[in-house]
Amino acid sequence: MRVHAVLKREGVAVGRKRVERLMRQAGLAGISPRRGKGFTRRDPDADLAPDLVRRDFTADGPNRLWVTDLTMIATEEGPLWLSAIRDAFSRRVVAWETSARADADLVLTSLEYALASREVAHGELVHHADHGTQYTSVKLTTRLVRAGIQASMGSVGDSFDNALAENLWMLIKTECIRGRVFATRAEANLALFEYIDGFYNSRRIQKRLGYLSPIEYEEKHYANQAAAEPVNLKPRQPALTS
Repeated sequence: MRVHAVLKREGVAVGRKRVERLMRQAGLAGISPRRGKGFTRRDPDADLAPDLVRRDFTADGPNRLWVTDLTMIATEEGPLWLSAIRDAFSRRVVAWETSARADADLVLTSLEYALASREVAHGELVHHADHGTQYTSVKLTTRLVRAGIQASMGSVGDSFDNALAENLWMLIKTECIRGRVFATRAEANLALFEYIDGFYNSRRIQKRLGYLSPIEYEEKHYANQAAAEPVNLKPRQPALTS
């Protein structure tokens, strides 16, 4: 239970069963996710990348596998489209961008933000998406080739083939969007910023990460990596004699 894990992190000594009992007494329960509709629009003439992931959303380090997708958030001003890229290793949202249009420029901008903020080795990263026209566009595929990133795509109309990206939409819409009415796109964009950058990446602990947040999980990985590196000591120079 994540509530118990959060209390434990904060130094509150309380048993899990007691937390469950107190939550039942107070009428508190986790929010159940709802299944949303898909927004994928496929170009039948587009060249498709192979599925290099095959539903195995694991990675042995950061910047080995990124998953990405688009979703729509309703506002009274009109739809706000959200593009996000998630690292499979730490579940961290490495970049996100919004726009009034769900076009190739939106997904390309989020990719550029991700490349600017992460250290990506040529030939080591897989970029996994669905068959949406934005991801088969010449703009995006050309940029992936230039960056030395392998493109990957799941099958048509199967959310399980991009389940890690779909899971992010479930979290955002359950914990950030549901029950809220946004008057403008700017208002919705601010809510996304507060959730993704202010809470999800830095403070939302996850069981699969050992009850660490995505940023904490990456920091632990890099600390362990640094501790395991051998210390390179230069040999002492012999003393000069007269």
